[in-house]
Amino acid sequence: MPERNKIAVVGAGHVGESCALLAAQKELGDVVLIDIMEDMPKGKALDILEGSPVEYFDVSVTGSGDSTDLSGADVVIVTAGSARKPGMTRDDLLNVNAKIVSAVAVDIKKNAPDAFVIVVTNPLDVMAWLVRKVTGFKREQVVGMAGALDSARFRAFIALELDVSVKDVHALVLGGHGDSMVPLVRCASVSGVPLTDLMEKEIIDRLVERTRKAGGEIVKLLGDGSAYVSPGASAVMMAEAYLRDQKRVMGASAQLSGEYGLDDIYLGVPVKLSGRGLEEIIEIDLSPEEQKMLADSAEEVRSQIDILR
Repeated sequence: MPERNKIAVVGAGHVGESCALLAAQKELGDVVLIDIMEDMPKGKALDILEGSPVEYFDVSVTGSGDSTDLSGADVVIVTAGSARKPGMTRDDLLNVNAKIVSAVAVDIKKNAPDAFVIVVTNPLDVMAWLVRKVTGFKREQVVGMAGALDSARFRAFIALELDVSVKDVHALVLGGHGDSMVPLVRCASVSGVPLTDLMEKEIIDRLVERTRKAGGEIVKLLGDGSAYVSPGASAVMMAEAYLRDQKRVMGASAQLSGEYGLDDIYLGVPVKLSGRGLEEIIEIDLSPEEQKMLADSAEEVRSQIDILR
């Protein structure tokens, strides 16, 4: 029997648990859920495993408090860190989560030097930049989940507004994973029909603003905690694209090296993900207004990176 892939999820909170469940359901490989609280990931892993006869997935799901269990991982999904609380921005988490993610990055470098790393921890673009800096990995090896989730949220809101299937809605969101993100309205469509032909500008503007504030909307409604199912699904979609060499084109936070006129920064852009990891960053022509919004978003991310420097 051929050896199965291994997916390591670091951080066994709600997001990590969602990643482990979805990766197991898709049978992407054996899953290990790792957390500094040793018993908790074991309990969550056992819970997922006990659901396998019901959902008909047949992979190993284990929990661990030992970072050496990263060894042999083909994919590492980083969710470790504090979640947002009501009134907090993603930026408020910067210093707290930088310490946690730096330690995780050291563990990845030591135990899984060949892994494809997907960063979910907020503030996401900065944490992805930090993981690459600490590990020294090639840029093809480290991406952030943001663009995939932000685009999914925009698509969901469009589908709700038009009362159509989300399967027929396509959209793209660029920029940092925060309130300055840039939903590209001209790239949004429903089965090829431009969004601008289907909605008034006032409605589109409202959906754009809701997309930018989508994470905060969920934080406020939950009262304690933040989104976890949609971030988990987005991260697993990226893992699947890598493990199954799907050559998927989607939004992701990627290391820019001159693309879009930006350098040494992680930012949400359209990319191609394949078995090579980050195979390509796709550059599209932006209008002057779009370029300015992207530059403004990049400046927000860069200001946080400067704090870490």
